[in-house]
Amino acid sequence: MSAARPKVGIVVTSAGRRRYFFAKDVERMERYAEVAWLELDGPDRVFGPPADDPALTARVTEFVRDLDALVVSYGAPRITDEVMAAAPRLRMIGDTHGDRFGFKVDVEAAHRRGIVVSDTTNGSSDPVAEWALALAMIGLRNAGALFRRIVAGELLWPDRTVFLDDPGYLRGELTGKTVGLIALGNIGRRLLELLRPFHVRVLASDPGAPDVLANAYDIDLTSLDVVLERSDVVICLVPLTQATTGLIGAEQIARMRPGTVFVNVSRGAVVDTGALIERLRRDDLIACLDVVEPEPLPIDSPLRTMPNVFLSPHIAGVTDAAEPRFFEYMVDDVERVLAGVRPRYRLVPRESGTTVRGLGS
Repeated sequence: MSAARPKVGIVVTSAGRRRYFFAKDVERMERYAEVAWLELDGPDRVFGPPADDPALTARVTEFVRDLDALVVSYGAPRITDEVMAAAPRLRMIGDTHGDRFGFKVDVEAAHRRGIVVSDTTNGSSDPVAEWALALAMIGLRNAGALFRRIVAGELLWPDRTVFLDDPGYLRGELTGKTVGLIALGNIGRRLLELLRPFHVRVLASDPGAPDVLANAYDIDLTSLDVVLERSDVVICLVPLTQATTGLIGAEQIARMRPGTVFVNVSRGAVVDTGALIERLRRDDLIACLDVVEPEPLPIDSPLRTMPNVFLSPHIAGVTDAAEPRFFEYMVDDVERVLAGVRPRYRLVPRESGTTVRGLGS
């Protein structure tokens, strides 16, 4: 008599299933497991931590009872210790759209129970890294200010002498610059690969980064203050957590040297918007921002009109090519865990209670 196939349950809104859970990947999962769905009402994307919904939590608690692995996505409630207690066979919980660091999963409780947690939010890491590189180059060339002048009707060609005191002329090349990275997660490590042809020196601040990364990528690990004080370009890549909210405040912004290009492709709330605006008013800093706080940016925000600011509407990770990867990566990780192999996108708890990505994520 053959052993029963493992059972994987997926909790997601019907709209989210249609948008992100592609048939080819569902079929791959069905080759190694029985797949059950709990489809919920709601949109295809939901931002922020899940709402406290006791009725929905009760539905999920009933759903997980005979599962070997649980995958949650948009619309799912937080998977608490009580939910896990109802699933004696549960070996893994995967979150395809967790917006980093397990907001939908009590990672500490899972760790205590020996349940592996994986988060494949990094499905969008590649395009974010590409846009971070693009914004760095846009900022160095002062391209945002030049574009504003063109659309305002200024004649910028052929009289090129007008550029001789422009930051894009004076400091416009990325090659040979010092680039500071705030965080070295999936996006940061992909960005390191993209930066290699430019022969930059990289300073990186990430308390959770193992020392081995310094040698593997030929970078220098250091403090946040050193990154801010010594970099020509500072790129913010940290996820938004309780610990990183307001991480870049007035004191940190003041540490950046005149002429620095500041890029943010993480979350707007990581930066004190008011303090950043005050520094930008001095016109000695260039900011290239894909994210702001609040979003959408108010119509009367000074950021909309400042010549030393380049804005994009939170599009860094939003590409058609990226959307299948969230579940594609999860299908691979669930198969690994069910086969007794460590997942590649594991979340592990720290003693402080802050969830962090494990090595190899």
